[in-house]
Amino acid sequence: MSGKVRAEKEGHVGWILFDHPERHNAITGEMWREIPRVAGDFARDPELRVIVMRGVGEAAFVSGADISEFSQSRRGPGAQEYDRRNAEAFAALSSLPVPLVAQIHGYCVGGGCAIALCADLRYCADDGVFGIPAARLGLGYAADGLENLVRVVGQPTAKELFFTARRFGAQEALRMGLVNDVLPKSELDDHVQKLAEGIASNAPFTVRSAKLILGELAKDRGQRDHDAMEASIRRCYESDDYGEGVSAFLEKRRPRFQGR
Repeated sequence: MSGKVRAEKEGHVGWILFDHPERHNAITGEMWREIPRVAGDFARDPELRVIVMRGVGEAAFVSGADISEFSQSRRGPGAQEYDRRNAEAFAALSSLPVPLVAQIHGYCVGGGCAIALCADLRYCADDGVFGIPAARLGLGYAADGLENLVRVVGQPTAKELFFTARRFGAQEALRMGLVNDVLPKSELDDHVQKLAEGIASNAPFTVRSAKLILGELAKDRGQRDHDAMEASIRRCYESDDYGEGVSAFLEKRRPRFQGR
């Protein structure tokens, strides 16, 4: 079957690869089903400390959902099932316990933009092209995808992007806060690799705790899981890594965190 989602692992860094270059990494129905499986395997891996997702080839991160399937998969009763698979994919990515980084180049449109919005950090090449073309296709857009966009860029910008369905470049994405930084395309790989290695070298319980707490703080006060936040903090102080971090600081050396 054309198009797949691949998982790779290098030390403490995991990679999610969208591999459908002949269609600019458009996401097929099967690929939507693969995303929760790949993300779930990574979520259960205690050795992983950061995950990067990127597109295969030179043209795109993800150019969106594979529109060639829409006449069958996104019409009538099948549309609800399609949206359910999308929601499961977005939830699996958003709920990863370690930082998720999107390495974006070329097209990041529609479903590709929605996938990128599931990441904690987004770094983009200067050839990035963004857009949410739902209004040009006549399709309904699920609330969770809209919620992620509003959370990142705010209501006024989200409305403008949806109402106009226009495309925009990397620098505008940076100005609106959609990406953390824009780099020359030739430098993006090295930048993200060093970033991922830097995150992976930090105390993993502290990083996981920070991700959990920041996620809870984004919720309304009454919906926050205070027990989970407190437990994550206690786990840091109870770890051997806490002692290693203090010792390394006092001895003026780099800490060697073991994740225990």
